[in-house]
This record gives sequence, structure tokens and C-alpha cells, in this order.
Amino acid sequence: MLALIGFVTLVALVGFHVLLAGVTTRFFRLRLSTAWGSVVYTIVLTPILLFVSTLFFTGVLNVGVGLDLGSPTIVFGLLIALPIVLGVAIDYLYVPSPDEYELPDTR
Repeated sequence: MLALIGFVTLVALVGFHVLLAGVTTRFFRLRLSTAWGSVVYTIVLTPILLFVSTLFFTGVLNVGVGLDLGSPTIVFGLLIALPIVLGVAIDYLYVPSPDEYELPDTR
């Protein structure tokens, strides 16, 4: 039973990380005016944010307790790499580009 609760909380954490990666990618695309700036910030800052979130949720809140995932590489791939790939793909493929929106002139 403990492993089932650990699995469910781990899947919820992966879903939260996908949401967080998608939101940060969208934020960088909206705020930065250069094309490569948003890519660089997404590649550099999003993994740091997800790593801190992983440390908090798995350390302080014991998310995934009772699961033996094997090596730290699997944890990195499952909780950091996979959510970044999915979050960026969702933002770039399914959400309209920031250039397509007409914003009012605020002067």
C-alpha cells in the first residue's frame, strides 16, 4: 500500500514538473525579446528550478516514499529531463506563439 501511495505521489510530482516547465518556458518566451534568450534561459534556469523542487518534495515532503527507482540517473531523467522535454514541447507545439497576440499600447 505504501508503494502505491509513493507511485501516485511520484506521478503527481512529474505532472507538476511538466506544468512548471511549460509555464517557465512560456514566461521566458513572453518576457525576452530575443529568440535565443528564451531558449538559453529555459535550458539553464528550468532544470535548476526543477532540481530545487525535487529536493524539496522528495526530501521534506517524502514524495515517492517506498519506491526504489534504482540509480540517481533514473530520478534525474524522470523528474527533471522528461518534464522539461514535455513542458517545452507543449508550449512550442500546442500554445500559440507570443507574436500572434495583439497587445494594447500602454503609454
